[in-house]
Order: sequence, then structure tokens, then C-alpha cells
Amino acid sequence: MSVIAPAVEGSPARRVGAFFYRHPAVRLSLFLLPGLLWLGALYIGSLGSLVVYSLWSLEEFTGLVVREFTTSTYRELLEPANYEIVLRTAGMAAAVTVACAILAFPFATYMARYASPRVKTFLYLAVIMPLWSSYLVRALAWRSILAGEGFLMWALERVGLDGVVRTLLGVPIVGGPSLVQSKISLFIVYVYLWLPFMILPVQAALERVPVSFLEASNDLGARPGTTFRRIVLPLAKPGLVAGSIFTFSLTLGDFILPQIFGTSEFFLGQMVYVQQGVAGNLPLAAAFTFVAMAVMMLYLGAAKRAGAFEAL
Repeated sequence: MSVIAPAVEGSPARRVGAFFYRHPAVRLSLFLLPGLLWLGALYIGSLGSLVVYSLWSLEEFTGLVVREFTTSTYRELLEPANYEIVLRTAGMAAAVTVACAILAFPFATYMARYASPRVKTFLYLAVIMPLWSSYLVRALAWRSILAGEGFLMWALERVGLDGVVRTLLGVPIVGGPSLVQSKISLFIVYVYLWLPFMILPVQAALERVPVSFLEASNDLGARPGTTFRRIVLPLAKPGLVAGSIFTFSLTLGDFILPQIFGTSEFFLGQMVYVQQGVAGNLPLAAAFTFVAMAVMMLYLGAAKRAGAFEAL
């Protein structure tokens, strides 16, 4: 004997609710549809347009974009002046990431293992509060500190270390005509700005390291250095790599700080800004953007294999 489900009675809203209750897949699709449309139409569509633009070229005589598919724009990236920009930016991003990791690890260790709840709250605020102010305001504040007549040079002159700074400024790779107009200042400001993005993931990863592991290592006679290398560092690696995703990607795509600090040498984000703005070379700007995307995809793939997304 078959059983016939009773008809749904009541208002249309009640019937619509009953329909969605009986069809959870439809309900889920409606929940996801706005976000998927936004992601598909704007984000993925924008990335697709960048790929198309990068396959066009610029007519040298008229300066007009030639809408014919070609790889000539990518061949321009192989010119020494252009691939040096990619290498210079990737090198700065890697150096900033390593410096942030070295500075963040002791700070995060103290927060996770030794700080009392009150001190930990204070340290959380100390890490997060700089993020409440404008990125540009903090950068300009550092410009006044690093200026020739700024506080840093004044303090170094008082202790007789201003000669060390002038010697560093004479080094071709990191130097420049002045402290503000050098890669040293750009590196310092990058580390200051992105350090909170490294501290927080590392601190979260270190809090998940079981204390029993450390006690067992100590009971077995392992030295502190051995415990760090074989227990703490492997378990904290997801947090380190997760933080490095932020520091590396933010440095790779930034175009504002190289215009405030550093020498006249271009960086990747700055080159994209100049080519699509002043020069009007949209195909080359898109090609540089695509290179940055490719670098980050490779980096994210390596980070995923290292288990970084477990700490996010």
C-alpha cells in the first residue's frame, strides 16, 4: 500500500519553505550563487582579461594597442631590464620574509609559552594596533625617522655610528644616495609593516605544540637546541609558511613604498603601475601582473605541500 505525502497547506511562504526543505541542494545553490557570481564575473573575469591583454601588443609608432594575439609582450620580459625587475622584487620579498620570520619567532614563542594572560592581551594589542592606522601614514612616519635630519641619523651621530650607515650606503646592492633613497630603508619599512602578519600565524602554531612533547624531550636528555630543531620548528613550520604567504605576497605586489623609499630602480608592482598609467602600455603591464600571479601560484603550491593552510 503506497503512502501519499500530505499536500502542503498554508501561505505561499510556507510552501516555498517546504520546497527548500525537501531540496537541500537547491537551498545550498541559492546560498552560494551570489558569492560565485561575484567571484566568477569580477575576480576570475578580471584575471581572464589580464591574460588576454598580455597577449596583445603595443604599436611603437602610434602607441595604440594592437588587438592581435602574440607572444611579443612576453618576449619583452626576457630583456635584461625587465627580468631584473622580477628578480629584484622576488629577492626583496624573500629577504623581508626571512627577516620577519627571524624577528617574529622569539616574540611569538614568548606570547605562546611564557606570557601571562594579561601580558598576552597587551602583546596582542601591541601587534594589532599598528594595523588600525593607515598604511601610508606609517610609511610617511618612517620617512621622517630615516631622513638625513631625522631621529635615527641624529641618534647614530651621537654614538658615533653614522659612519657605518654611510659605508652601507656605498654598497651597490643595498645602498643609495641617502638612507631614505636606499634599499636599506625600503627593507626596514617592509619588515615593520608586515611583521604582524608573521607574528600571529606563528604564535597560533606554537600554541598548538603540546607541552608534553617538550617535557618528554627534556626527560630524554635532549638539549634545548635539539628540542627546537626536531620538535618545535617542524611543528611551527605551518605557521611560518602561512605568515610567509602574507609577507611575500604583500611585498611582491606593493607599488607605493618603492616610490617613497629606495632608489630609482623599479619593482614589480611599481612597474605595473607605471606601464598602465604613465606609459599607457597595458599589454606589458598585464604581462608583468601575470608574472606576479605565476610566482605567487608557485609559492602557494609549495606552501600547501608544507602544510601552511593548516595554520590559517
